[in-house]
Amino acid sequence: MNAETAARDITVAVVRAKEQPFTIERARLRGPRSDEVLVRVVATGLCHTDLIVRDQFYPVPLPVVLGHEGAGVIEAVGPEVKGLKAGDHVVLAYGVCGHCKQCSGGHGAYCEDFYGQNFGGSSDDGSNAIEDAHGQPLHDHFFAQSSFATYALARENNAVKVSDAAPLELLGPLGCGIQTGAGAVINSLKVVAGSRFAAYGAGAVGLSAVMAARLAGAAIIIAVDVVPSRLELAKELGATHVINSREQDIVEAVHAITPDGVDFALESTGRVDVLEQGVTALAKLGVIGVVGASKMGTLASFDVNNLLMGGRTIRGVVEGDSVPQVFIPQLVELYLQGRFPFDRLVTFYPLEQINQAAEDSARGETLKAILRMPG
Repeated sequence: MNAETAARDITVAVVRAKEQPFTIERARLRGPRSDEVLVRVVATGLCHTDLIVRDQFYPVPLPVVLGHEGAGVIEAVGPEVKGLKAGDHVVLAYGVCGHCKQCSGGHGAYCEDFYGQNFGGSSDDGSNAIEDAHGQPLHDHFFAQSSFATYALARENNAVKVSDAAPLELLGPLGCGIQTGAGAVINSLKVVAGSRFAAYGAGAVGLSAVMAARLAGAAIIIAVDVVPSRLELAKELGATHVINSREQDIVEAVHAITPDGVDFALESTGRVDVLEQGVTALAKLGVIGVVGASKMGTLASFDVNNLLMGGRTIRGVVEGDSVPQVFIPQLVELYLQGRFPFDRLVTFYPLEQINQAAEDSARGETLKAILRMPG
């Protein structure tokens, strides 16, 4: 269907106030325009970013429909869509403007308008596509999708077609958390065979990094966390060593494993103290990627001479530096081959249990919650 379709009733999870639970509501979604696609959402991942936006670490306007790891089936497309059609299975990734210097150079994760496209709460013209049951607009376009909903509008440039052979309800987290961890290792840090790698945080992002480091051939893979069950899983997924940072000093423990430090590291906890220790534990010419999100204005410190004399590097990483249309299908193929078993990280919940999923995730009981849509 290549024309704008009529508005439809949908079910959504809404954040109406800072640090308050999600509410399940009926709402109304308009049809697709221009380069938009209408997606029947099968399932969507619950990401740490959804929770910190709920709690207003980032100033996203409320009330809002969040959700940015959606997977589903296209039901209709706007008149400017060229490469997708109804019936395609898609994973929804992050939003980009598509025409700035970074986007044009293949680095859409650093789009000049990344914050506006993903956290602005509306379309480029300031309008909203969703209204609540009382006809009041709900902020949407979160990561160009707002997929805590039975239907979502995305754009052609952030809807990634995937193989029908893969289980669609599993694939949503490839759009953010999983591609962030794996992409940081493969695309950003470029971990090489025989190297030493440390993942600070063994959540979904950190364990995706562990699996990617094994694929890259790292000789030493260290997982650091405080939850014993996560560390046990890390060993099953490729970690050669684990560190419980409640019981051991991180820097001392890393140096006990590899006296010179690690060549590559990824910090996914968002904790300043962990980042600072991760920098200290780098080998000469080592590099640490930072993906853990903290409150706006959070500052960290480091020894300038340790950085300078050792040629060490600290670099920020967004979305694993991935080009989703390339990287997500690659991860799907690796999964189908049994070489990237990210299904080991997943626990499913129905949409109406989103608050339970959020609590379980915050307590560390669930690594990656995926919300199945009703129907």
